[in-house]
Amino acid sequence: MTDQATPAATGKPAGRFGGLAVYGERRVFIMLLLGFSAGLPNLLIFDTLSAWLRESGQTLEVIGFFALATLSYSLKFVWAPLVDRTAIPLLTPLLGHRRSWMLVTQAVVIFGLWSISGLNPSNALVAIALFATLVGFFGATQDIVIDAWRIEAADDSRHGAMAAAYQMGYRVAMIVAGAVPLVLADLYNWNVSYAVMAALMGFGIAGVLFAPREKAHSIRAIPVGDTPSRPKLEILEWIARLIVIAAAAMVVGSGLTAQAGPLNGLLGLFGLGAEGQTAIADAWAAKPGGVYLQVAAVFGGLALLVLACWPLPGTRTRPGAYLAGSFGEPVADFYKRFSGVATLILALICVYRLADFVLNIMNPFYLDLGFSKIELAEVRKVFGVVMTTLGVFIGGWSVAKLGLIRTMVIGAFMSPVSNLVFAWLATQGPSIPALTIAIGVDNIATGYAGTALIAYMSSLTSIGFTATQYALFSSLYALPGKLIASQSGRIVEASARAAEGAGPFSALRPLFARLPEGSLAAGAATSGVTPAALGAGYVVFFLYSTIIGVFAVVLAFVVASKQTALQERQKAAAEEDAAIAATAGQPS
Repeated sequence: MTDQATPAATGKPAGRFGGLAVYGERRVFIMLLLGFSAGLPNLLIFDTLSAWLRESGQTLEVIGFFALATLSYSLKFVWAPLVDRTAIPLLTPLLGHRRSWMLVTQAVVIFGLWSISGLNPSNALVAIALFATLVGFFGATQDIVIDAWRIEAADDSRHGAMAAAYQMGYRVAMIVAGAVPLVLADLYNWNVSYAVMAALMGFGIAGVLFAPREKAHSIRAIPVGDTPSRPKLEILEWIARLIVIAAAAMVVGSGLTAQAGPLNGLLGLFGLGAEGQTAIADAWAAKPGGVYLQVAAVFGGLALLVLACWPLPGTRTRPGAYLAGSFGEPVADFYKRFSGVATLILALICVYRLADFVLNIMNPFYLDLGFSKIELAEVRKVFGVVMTTLGVFIGGWSVAKLGLIRTMVIGAFMSPVSNLVFAWLATQGPSIPALTIAIGVDNIATGYAGTALIAYMSSLTSIGFTATQYALFSSLYALPGKLIASQSGRIVEASARAAEGAGPFSALRPLFARLPEGSLAAGAATSGVTPAALGAGYVVFFLYSTIIGVFAVVLAFVVASKQTALQERQKAAAEEDAAIAATAGQPS
């Protein structure tokens, strides 16, 4: 974190093998186990569970409703302040603040998965839904605490390795949770599958028990001054404020998850009928207009959250002070520590992965080129995972070897530059070697940039507010990408039409003169253009995604320069204060 003096922070690189040696540390291995524990519940309560529900005869409408069980993962910043400020009786003195929370959340996740394993969707659908929601809430809370421990248990030079280990463990868990239950269900039954998944959460328990303590946790006091206590009125005020917070969470959740269900549920309480709810659901699902509504909902929900925490006009109350301190102070602390550069840092977080987020049409692109689903599965899901893991590993090494700021700047280049390889792939047709090169380059870049961003966001937090600040960063960083990505398909097709005849992009058509017969033909027929024009449209789109990424590169350089200067000023001020204190302590 930023209040620690580390090689990364001071600009001193690690030794020749220092970047690799960090992977041999105990806490990095523990992070693998905790990453596995974090990745297991998410897939089990919707994606994998949906296969069980469908097999038991449930409708797609019912199965879609179960997606709401994962809503907690998008809203975890709402209760992250509670995790920062609340100790677990008996366990906290023994294990420390973060590890005690991890142990409790893992125990509840195990209980939820074990309970699901003893039920049958045919006659206990409501119970399964309740336990899935329980697993989702405590799984998201586990994420909050694991992120906080990961940040507080290491210095800035190790954030990269810790982030890399977390991602590796998480990806292994996603593979296990997606494949192993299906195999076990085929060999035995679904009940055995979920019982085994509950048992695998034991890796997380082992990680907690063998993990070193994080630094002494500081629960920041919320000053209430001489505000008098009015118990009866405070109860009413707490109820009102919590209702507004719950409403804000429902609105934000609808925006972040692209599902109208939470918003419709909220509006249903105020009398919105079935027709109105259907209209909202249709508007939410519309392309691309629904995305604008979703982003507006996120900002509207955040405005409601601010309102819920705002002090009453002209009156100071204890509930207002507590909520303002819980939600407002972490933001104020961030702006105070990064005075003059805080807004630029938040902007960088929002645009850092923009060039990746706009690539939401890759499956149609691959299929249009003529690749089969089996070829895509082999290259993307097998080789691609290996290359992503390699990129994650290199990212962790880079933080330890080159320092956090340099790694962040290099990561900003990765996504836009790697997108150019897809423009080249478009001209090659359904070539497996070309696809392998493109997937390899892109996945290494994605793994590196993802690790760089996680490590950088981790460094921005401070003791006492770690969970709240990181949860807020991680919940909102993809929002601008969601908005811009909604236009991807339109850009490809508009560019393809502009490549027909003597259009502005017609010069790109000769690049596709030697494509194998049938490549791009089906997609071109759907879009009403020639195959060469569709290829040109894809090339223009990938160039566009590269240009978008340039904004992140420029912003990364600006932030790196300003943040480095700020750190130098803070270091000089600290040295001056230390010199004054030493002089004052000497006898005259």
